[in-house]
Amino acid sequence: MIRVALKVAYLGTAFYGFQRQPNLRTVEGELLKALEKSGAITNLGQSSYSIAGRTDRGVHALGNVVSFCTDKEPIINQVNDVLPMDIRILGSCPVPQGFKTRYAYKRHYRYVLCRKTGEEEWDLDKMQEAAHLMEGTHNFINFSRRNERNPIRKVDSVRITAENQGCLVDVEGESFLWNMVRKMVTILLCVGKHEMGIEEVEKCFDPEYNACIMPMPPESLILMDVFHKGVKFNEDKYAHKRFIQTIGEECFNHQRMVASTMEMINALNHRNIV
Repeated sequence: MIRVALKVAYLGTAFYGFQRQPNLRTVEGELLKALEKSGAITNLGQSSYSIAGRTDRGVHALGNVVSFCTDKEPIINQVNDVLPMDIRILGSCPVPQGFKTRYAYKRHYRYVLCRKTGEEEWDLDKMQEAAHLMEGTHNFINFSRRNERNPIRKVDSVRITAENQGCLVDVEGESFLWNMVRKMVTILLCVGKHEMGIEEVEKCFDPEYNACIMPMPPESLILMDVFHKGVKFNEDKYAHKRFIQTIGEECFNHQRMVASTMEMINALNHRNIV
């Protein structure tokens, strides 16, 4: 019996989150069905199956991690053959029997911010200044639920990068609270639009101050990678290629929707209404 870790990627659009839920399509539900069907897991209860993180409905991933015990190392593309196209196993790695999937030393999230056509440019310098305030160890109770048992978290880095009609927000740290990254992005965007000052950002780390922060939409959030000490995945080129094709098809579907809705806007703007 060996223990193996798998790097899992997925488009979160059509899933009700990662975690298994009765009668709902979830990433974990589809993944476990494929692992059992391919013979990688023969008895889930005895496999010591565990995961690195549960992403919310609509959130995507390029590097979530699961691990379990099995009789032999699974062949990635045999599992991928029975997975839906919006989930791919990208790599595998043998790990020790005592491997703790949840205890990664770093998680990397990326949020893609898009600016509306005609909207004023955001102040990226101010956004980065606010981002630096979020680095280090803080009480993040205002960035999650007020009843969190341990809201203290250490954020290693928050980087703002200009990108086309918007920017990328990259956040790295050991662990994050529910909705924490998406609420951090909300604050950064408010700063970029000059709707909030730097001193107001600092107040959000005061647990006595009750800040009402709405999380940004989940569809623009990607779990880029999860890092464990001593784990180096053997990534599969064919699995990468197939997943790129799937993402490309999804992009094209969105492009068609954008083109048709823009045409409706153009047509309405040119109508003569008496």
